[in-house]
Amino acid sequence: MHFILSHWPLTFVCVAMIVAAVIDGWKLKVPNLLTLPLILSGWLLGLLHNCGLLESSGQGGLGSSLLATALGFALLFPLYAIGGMGAGDVKMQMGFGAWVGSFYGMSAVEGVHPGAGWIVVYAFCLAAVIGGVLALGMMLLRGQWKTNVNNVRAILGDLLGVRIGQAADRAAQRKPRMHLLPYGIPLCLGFLSYLIYLHAV
Repeated sequence: MHFILSHWPLTFVCVAMIVAAVIDGWKLKVPNLLTLPLILSGWLLGLLHNCGLLESSGQGGLGSSLLATALGFALLFPLYAIGGMGAGDVKMQMGFGAWVGSFYGMSAVEGVHPGAGWIVVYAFCLAAVIGGVLALGMMLLRGQWKTNVNNVRAILGDLLGVRIGQAADRAAQRKPRMHLLPYGIPLCLGFLSYLIYLHAV
């Protein structure tokens, strides 16, 4: 209980991530009504820290929040650009970045945390691994290995050598024959797992 109260920004963003993941799993979409307020409120928390208010709720300012938000966007934008995930997933990660940037700040604290930038990166990497495992599980359950392998090959080709506009068109053509993974779920699991690890060690 003490951790929840003393780290309420982390509690808030974790609850928001869980809600986003549930909605994504249900509707295959993360709504702007959730993600945009999440991003803006994270920035507001950083601004309040800059103004000397709510000092007990973190050490990052607006600059740290904006940087972590931009990093969250940059990590997922290539996948979004080729149709690998929806805009809601990108904004979900941006919201996570906004809040951890405001809470932790970008500077590492030895023995405590590596800084918001690395937290976003590590959580993203963990989410990518979880997403890969879930996608493999979906393929095992549904079969159609040849179709899935061809889709993966096409997506990798788009990532490596096709212009964004062309990649988006090709992704739209692939979409009807793809089994969509609600990526908000692995993102949420990656975020929560890394924060739990960070505060458990």
